Amino acid sequence: MQSAVIIAAIALAVFLGYKTKINTGFFCIVFAYFIGCFWLDLKPKALIAFWPTNTMFVIISVSLFYNVAAANGTLEKISRSLLYACRKFPGMLPYALFAVAVILSVMGAAYFTVLAFLAPITLLICEESKMDKLTGAVAINCGALAGGDFPTAALGVIFRGLMDSSYEAAPELEAIDSFVTCLKMFGLAVLFSLILVTIFRFALPANRNIGKDIKFEKPEAYTTTQKQTLYLMVAMMAVVLVFPLLKLLIPGNAVIKLVAGKIDVGLVAFVFAVIALLMKLAPQKEIIARVPWNTILMIAGAGMLIAVAVEAGTIDLLSNWIGSNVPTFLVPIAFSLVGAVMSFFSSTTGVVAPALFPLIPNLAASAGLSSSALFACTIIGAQSS
Repeated sequence: MQSAVIIAAIALAVFLGYKTKINTGFFCIVFAYFIGCFWLDLKPKALIAFWPTNTMFVIISVSLFYNVAAANGTLEKISRSLLYACRKFPGMLPYALFAVAVILSVMGAAYFTVLAFLAPITLLICEESKMDKLTGAVAINCGALAGGDFPTAALGVIFRGLMDSSYEAAPELEAIDSFVTCLKMFGLAVLFSLILVTIFRFALPANRNIGKDIKFEKPEAYTTTQKQTLYLMVAMMAVVLVFPLLKLLIPGNAVIKLVAGKIDVGLVAFVFAVIALLMKLAPQKEIIARVPWNTILMIAGAGMLIAVAVEAGTIDLLSNWIGSNVPTFLVPIAFSLVGAVMSFFSSTTGVVAPALFPLIPNLAASAGLSSSALFACTIIGAQSS
């Protein structure tokens, strides 16, 4: 009975958020309060402790740093420069747009930030190059999503936090390396996207004359502020990526393992954000205002309700039901389809991932499946819709 009510509460929260346009996380917190404290007899402090502090910290810190590049025009300059570099191969424009979107996302730009920068440019390019507008839209949309899945990118840090949280709720299982899992997910998302972009590029008759008579305007040179921001972005990526990658390549080295264990993307991002502010690369007020508070509140609220579901045993119940009633070879496909359907009505990061990720550890262990594959199937399915 408890599990049925909690599942209904999750569905109702998503529905109310969709219908009222009020943040779904708010409804999740209300339902978590009434179900957790008045039915499961949790103490209010215990319920508040379900607030996903780690995930929230990482999103805020990474956003603060990369908002510097958004505020001073560095991200826009990067996109224009990369497009200009592809001027000799106009027939490859969809792939160039995809690559630009991936690079911007990998470098930390949020999904909607990438689209805000690239959508006007893409529409203009489509007009001038006689390229189908849907093809251009698919290219930048897929690129922004796939690049965001990178372990240190805007979406990647969220997914890593949710993966870690899902294993914290199942302490009897050996946790996976969320960094490596996200890296695999990124690779699969890029491959899937390239296949999709290729279908649109060559299957649509409107793209037969693509690239003829297009004029690429040379972007202005980077300002000193933008150059300094770009150097900081590269430096931060190096700090965050080098030691975890070295740990994979040289697993037996104790020094590398020790340093890699001390590298945290959230803390590193705060260090670089402070450096950027000391260098006066962007106004503090503006970079704080650009933090995606709506997304943070949605993820945090959904996380509290999912934590209540874990406490009530709902997650174990669902995992066991899927493991018993869905053929093993269909489980990855089922997660993709469920993620896709849910994503039609709700946020991938705020609802789909927090709701489905906790099911994966126990299900993967009982069914003998790769949890990394199930995480990837869930996200790729959700992002597809």
